[in-house]
Amino acid sequence: MNKGKFELVAATPMNPNWDKLISRTCQLYSRKDDIRSPFARDYTRILHSMAYRRLKHKTQVFFNIANDHICTRMEHVAHVDSVSQTIAKNLGLNDELIKAIAMGHDLGHAPFGHQGETVISDLSQKHLGEKFWHERNGLRFVDEIELLEDNYKKCRNLDLTYAVRDGIISHCGEVDENGLMPREKLLELDEFVSPGQYQAATWEGCVVKIADKIAYIGRDIEDAINLGFLNETTKNDLLKMARANDENVLNTTVIMHNLIIDICENSTPEKGICLSQRFLEQINSVKDFNYKHIYGHERLMPFKEYSKLVISQIFDVLMKTYDNKHSWSAIEEKKKYYPVLMDSFAKWLAKYCDADIIPEGQLLTIGLNCENKKIYGKLENEKIYIRAVLDFISGMTDRFAIQVFNELLSY
Repeated sequence: MNKGKFELVAATPMNPNWDKLISRTCQLYSRKDDIRSPFARDYTRILHSMAYRRLKHKTQVFFNIANDHICTRMEHVAHVDSVSQTIAKNLGLNDELIKAIAMGHDLGHAPFGHQGETVISDLSQKHLGEKFWHERNGLRFVDEIELLEDNYKKCRNLDLTYAVRDGIISHCGEVDENGLMPREKLLELDEFVSPGQYQAATWEGCVVKIADKIAYIGRDIEDAINLGFLNETTKNDLLKMARANDENVLNTTVIMHNLIIDICENSTPEKGICLSQRFLEQINSVKDFNYKHIYGHERLMPFKEYSKLVISQIFDVLMKTYDNKHSWSAIEEKKKYYPVLMDSFAKWLAKYCDADIIPEGQLLTIGLNCENKKIYGKLENEKIYIRAVLDFISGMTDRFAIQVFNELLSY
């Protein structure tokens, strides 16, 4: 296997786009003795962010509150990191950029997995006229919502590099394609208006995109088997698909290994990040199998309905607090019924609203300590408030969403 085939096109200081790839919009902090690269700094910023920590209590596919051995969103991110790192090191790509993109690629996921995303998207479409999709929400979180303390304990936005932010919004792996190549134009990222619209700007971003598919396909099958979603007939059908290219395949680990090796053997800067035709057919067949026998399984229907109920009810209750400049008072009034939900939402708003509209006391202290983008301004209209509510809900873990939903049921 010819290693290092992509060294000359990797995201390194030799790349003609290097200055743009490492560019930031502001400055969280600067240390003259920092020994990390720009992308390694991004990795640690993501690692210390609250959005990353919450991934351990967010569903990947199967509702995981009571089962410690079912894949969570955080574990999925670790799998993507592992797969993409292996490919990157073999091809000679920048593994620090790969690691940062992989760590951050799913920060925008809603509670309850893709079902939660569907529910929030329906609410967003109804009330704001636009769809919600987690890739763009991930960019929104790292650009405008996630905060870290600077050297003076003031909370500021993460301020990640262009290359990492680009990898987050362009990672959609739902489209079946092969021969991934970075786009030529380093466009402004607000030009993305739909998932998968543009390829990543770097080869590293392209690797994370295909690694995402390999990771979720493999682990979702393992969970489905352990939970009894697949009967003997469907497991036998899966084994036949897996052994089409390797008669020694016994489990999903070997399937994933074969796909990784195939990518390393077949990818070149001329052909792109690609699988051979036979393994491309296999990964697409396995993906189709997952959609037919796992994601559409009737046993997931109660979870889907429950997710819709939880999210929609939280949304409705929070929206009833909207009262123009009197919304803070309305939130305070409802605290006697829903103390956890209303207190956490009030603190959320305080971080992103102009200080002159925040009530004095603890909330104002929170607001003054945050020197970030005030994305909700003065809560000038209902649409801004709707956006705040949807942002708040999309950042929840499954566990917290259930906790505040149960609070709605208590009298």
